Amino acid sequence: MDKLKMQSPNLVEANIDKIAELFPGCITENRDEQGVIHRSVDFDLLHQELSPVLVEGPQERYHLNWPGKREALLTANAPIAKTLRPCPGESVDFDNTKNIFIEGDNLDALKLLQETYLGKVRMIYIDPPYNTGKDLLYEDDFAEDIESFKIRSNQQDDGGKRLVSNTDTNGRFHSDWLTMMYPRLKLSRNLMRDDGVIFISIDDSEVASLRKICDEIFGAENFLACMVLITGANQSGEGVKIQTNTEYCLAYANSNQTTINRVDKVEESLRSLNDAPTPLETRPDMGYTIYYHPVTKEFIPVKDYNKDKIYLNNENDVYTNDESLIEKGFVPIRPGIRNNKLHRWRWGFDTFMERKGEIVITRSKNGYSVSFTQSGFNAPKNVLNYGSGTIEVKALFDGVKIFDFPKSVAYLNRLLSIGSSPSDVILDFFAGSATTAHAVMQLNAEDGGKRQFIMVQLPEPCDEKSEAFKAGYKTIAEIGKERIRRAGKKIKAENITTAPDLDIGFRVFKVDTSNMRDVYYTPDKLKQENLELFKDHIKPDRMPEDLLFQVLIDWGIDLSLPVELKIIDEKTIFIVDTNALVACFDKGVTEEFVKKLAAYNPLRVVFRDDAFESDAVKINAEQIFKLLSPGTEVKSI
Repeated sequence: MDKLKMQSPNLVEANIDKIAELFPGCITENRDEQGVIHRSVDFDLLHQELSPVLVEGPQERYHLNWPGKREALLTANAPIAKTLRPCPGESVDFDNTKNIFIEGDNLDALKLLQETYLGKVRMIYIDPPYNTGKDLLYEDDFAEDIESFKIRSNQQDDGGKRLVSNTDTNGRFHSDWLTMMYPRLKLSRNLMRDDGVIFISIDDSEVASLRKICDEIFGAENFLACMVLITGANQSGEGVKIQTNTEYCLAYANSNQTTINRVDKVEESLRSLNDAPTPLETRPDMGYTIYYHPVTKEFIPVKDYNKDKIYLNNENDVYTNDESLIEKGFVPIRPGIRNNKLHRWRWGFDTFMERKGEIVITRSKNGYSVSFTQSGFNAPKNVLNYGSGTIEVKALFDGVKIFDFPKSVAYLNRLLSIGSSPSDVILDFFAGSATTAHAVMQLNAEDGGKRQFIMVQLPEPCDEKSEAFKAGYKTIAEIGKERIRRAGKKIKAENITTAPDLDIGFRVFKVDTSNMRDVYYTPDKLKQENLELFKDHIKPDRMPEDLLFQVLIDWGIDLSLPVELKIIDEKTIFIVDTNALVACFDKGVTEEFVKKLAAYNPLRVVFRDDAFESDAVKINAEQIFKLLSPGTEVKSI
């Protein structure tokens, strides 16, 4: 029976697999310092495969580099032996909600979400540290090798101690910030849908650096905008040379499939169809004639340009009259002449036919003018003016200034409106006070949407002198969770008749060390006299629910799916989303019990490796499923 690996995916191996598929000749083997042979890439040969000229040694090229970039890439790709432990007591409507709040290091969280949410997130918004010289940055661990990293990453999580100050006197001031951001952005792109979009708030301190790493990760061709947010700050100190009244929001698409919603309604008006900026010679196919009947008001466009030799300005500007229509009383209307050149219509023939109902033809001093009713929506502007969210957060928390400089709900609603659709998954892995979650619930209440949010926030300690700490909030994560609770209740009460089924709940998970003992990951290092340790390879303080959600992560199953608990033969089983997974972590499993689980015809089933009454039962379990439920994948932990 195969065992689940119970750790985040090894992205290095996945990348080598992709290269092997395209360039099998570039895959080789090498021996590490311990003498172990590993599969690797012959980069010299790969360089030649990708170059039309002979490659001899390193070449100068355009790219972004900084001290620590290699370590950042290694950090992004290395697997971790951690898990997400469910916390129903801190959640709201745990059993039914589709929303998720993860408390812990966002780098760990992004790794743990790699398989479950691969290519499923439509929109990401983050408001990371701006690196002003006063911000705290994540201090990431770098792996000497994969095995060492597995062992270290399985040690006790250190919570808020993951943050260190980054003063502007630090010799690696910009490099440390880039090293923190790079792996997180790289991992986040894996989660985005092909039509996904990411919005990143930033200020002058690192906007240039951020754009460069985003160009590298998302592709310069996928840059959408550097939107400007008017902050309205008034800086009048003597040391201020020029006030800084703006911040920025970088927007990147994941591919050319990304669409941005047009949400700014155009005031209905008439616009001339004859105001195209270029002459007909640039688009000959847009020089058709519109035949209009002044009495019946009927009009017919005819593709007749260059049909016969009727010269207007020169031998290239040619029209012909449709005599049959003229005899019926129709008047030919042409684009007209400007600067001695025949001009074209604003629309092509096919567009004219599609939008014929918008056309309005009126008498003018020069004959007839052709216009169309301008309506619909404009592309969103790159200037935003939504101010701070301080007042709305204070109102939620009974007048206590619980959080410094939160973004406003209106600002996030604007981004959600242009970057998401009503059924999308929204991710924010620098959640802070959870403005994004607040905005998702608010927008769902307004448009009837079913957007789901995933918030990630480190339990960063609150300053003991802050109003938040004095009000009883020890960490930023606590503030975020409480804000969602309060905002959800308020929104629900305000929209009880229009949005009675609004999801204002959220499942809380906390990043923690794996549920499995170290021996699970390094069984080859176990000595003969210590074999007894492997019999109890699950940590004693872990509950069956903990095991269930680590299995969901490992198998890439949605963490928001409904879970039903049943008792069969005095054993607890978990049924995830009817038949997505059946799990049992109790011991004493018999063949009769296995047959009862097979009756559910689940897609997947999992047991503890030491759960079976005997080795014979363990062997027969797979055969029972092959016979009674052949589509079931059977694994153990």
